[in-house]
Formats: sequence, structure tokens, C-alpha cells
Amino acid sequence: MRVSLSKTIDFESAHWLPSFPEGHKCRRMHGHSFKVDVVIEGEVDPALGYLRDFGEIKALLDPIKHELDHRVLNDIDGLENPTAEMLAKWVWDRLADDLPELSVVRVRETCTSEAEYRGL
Repeated sequence: MRVSLSKTIDFESAHWLPSFPEGHKCRRMHGHSFKVDVVIEGEVDPALGYLRDFGEIKALLDPIKHELDHRVLNDIDGLENPTAEMLAKWVWDRLADDLPELSVVRVRETCTSEAEYRGL
């Protein structure tokens, strides 16, 4: 049986987007209540009845949340241009080795704006 699982973290962070033109609202420092969904896909182990323990996924996400929460994202190595797209890839890169079933990282900046990265 093939399934997908999703685990979500949320955090508060500030950023500014240096690639946006002068005068654009996103060029100024501002903050978001980010939500990041991590989706894994794979075959359920018939003996266990599950793909991966949600607690394992949470344990992998906790250090990422700690690194991002109540920070200025631009100050974090690799996030000098912290668009939602770049943040999704940054999270992917930190999880991919320990979570081979990883299929999607989705970053929501607001309730109407999100970016997805699928490791391609």
C-alpha cells in the first residue's frame, strides 16, 4: 500500500527580499507566521502498518524549526535571499539525507501564498 504522510512545523521569522526592486514592499524588512509542510511518500511496511513514525519526522524537523524561529532569515547561511522558494529548497537540503522518502517541502508565508519544492 502506497501512502503519503505530512508533518507541519510553524515558526515566526522576519526577512527582506534583496532581489526585489527598490520600493517594493517585500524589499523592506517584514515578518511572517511561516508553516512548512514536509511530505513523504512510500510503501507501508506490512508488518508495522506504517511508513514512518511521525515522531521520527518531528525529531528531524525540531532543529530546523529552532534555527528558523524568531530569526531574521537573511542572517542564516544559505538564506541570504530568503524567498519562499529558496526556503523550501533549504529545508529539503537539510532533510533529504535522513528522510529518503521525502517528496515535497511546502512553505506557506501567508494563508494564500505558498511555494513547493520537489527536489528536482
